[in-house]
Amino acid sequence: MPRTITLEMMRETLYSAVVCDALDGMGFTHQSPRIPLSNLTTDSVLVGNCKTTLWVDMAHEDPAPYELELQAVDACRADDVLIAAAGGSMRSGIWGELLTTAARNQGCVGAVIDGAVRDVRQIRTMGFPVFARGTCIYDSQNRQRVIDLDVVVEIDGVTFSPGDLVIADCDGIAVVPAAIRDEAIQRAWDKVHAENRTRDAIRGGMQAAEAYEEFGVL
Repeated sequence: MPRTITLEMMRETLYSAVVCDALDGMGFTHQSPRIPLSNLTTDSVLVGNCKTTLWVDMAHEDPAPYELELQAVDACRADDVLIAAAGGSMRSGIWGELLTTAARNQGCVGAVIDGAVRDVRQIRTMGFPVFARGTCIYDSQNRQRVIDLDVVVEIDGVTFSPGDLVIADCDGIAVVPAAIRDEAIQRAWDKVHAENRTRDAIRGGMQAAEAYEEFGVL
């Protein structure tokens, strides 16, 4: 058992469902949005620390377009994941190629957008994971804007706080509160390795019920 489970180790070993199971076992039973947020750009597992932004729709001329979203991107640090809480709005594509390029330069490793994105083809060539509800070709100017950053936000009733851990893949997105991060990740790590033993036993001919009785995981 490793003394410290690093982000790189998490990316190689963990996945959203097993982290969700660990959180369930600790009584944190609402840590994954049920709405479909798909990885539109890669097949990789996204693991990093939440960098939050809060968005609203607008229908007037914006005197300072992009101001706070640019501040958020420029303030990203290594292993951050940009969280855009936009209430599921598909009014415009609030994340695209240029923001991806700037965020990645700062060390950001991915984005979770509760809304629409654009420039998907270009972002795919960068290998940058972007989870979103879908795409929209409209620019965000005078349609949507960031009104706050580095604050607690919600996506589908799930709280994302600055510095929380997010793990996202093709199954879904799990957010681990910073206060319970070490215990939750250790539990997930232990379960992955127990699942590996169970899988090997079943492949070796053990029946599923017998394997569950032996190893206690399913």
